[in-house]
Amino acid sequence: MSMDIKPHAYDPDLNPELFDGVLPRRVVAFVIDFLLIAVPVVLAAMFIFVFGIVTLGLGWALYWLLPPGSVLWALVYFGLGLGGPRSATVGMRVMDLEMRTWYGAPAYFVLGAVHAIAFWISVSALTPFILLVPFFNRRKRLLHDILLGTVIINNPTRAAALRPFVATPN
Repeated sequence: MSMDIKPHAYDPDLNPELFDGVLPRRVVAFVIDFLLIAVPVVLAAMFIFVFGIVTLGLGWALYWLLPPGSVLWALVYFGLGLGGPRSATVGMRVMDLEMRTWYGAPAYFVLGAVHAIAFWISVSALTPFILLVPFFNRRKRLLHDILLGTVIINNPTRAAALRPFVATPN
């Protein structure tokens, strides 16, 4: 069995347009994705509350399904979004971002779901220090990106639009 070591596909020195402005737009994409995950969960909680009133309290027993349902919904959302043809969640698409493996391949469902799990575990365990990691690496990757071998870059359309404006090394 041979192991091919693949080089990094995205070099910030050769292609600075891929990394220009990624961090602030990644924060906005996170907020958009968080809202898209939270709104259905809140609506489900409101439905269970009303259902509990209608059933004289019996429907409130469904509240135990809310935490595992929320986690499942988030994993499916990130898995399908990052594992989709654009390798981006809805928030990332709005902000013209996409996720790739370090060697340039598009993301896939399991990688997207594990990426979400790694993000929430790292943020829970290391906050606020986790937010300092991208300032100390050239590709502006967070800790969970480094651990999973992923990189968040501008999509090809945005990168092409930025190319004339971003200084390239001589």
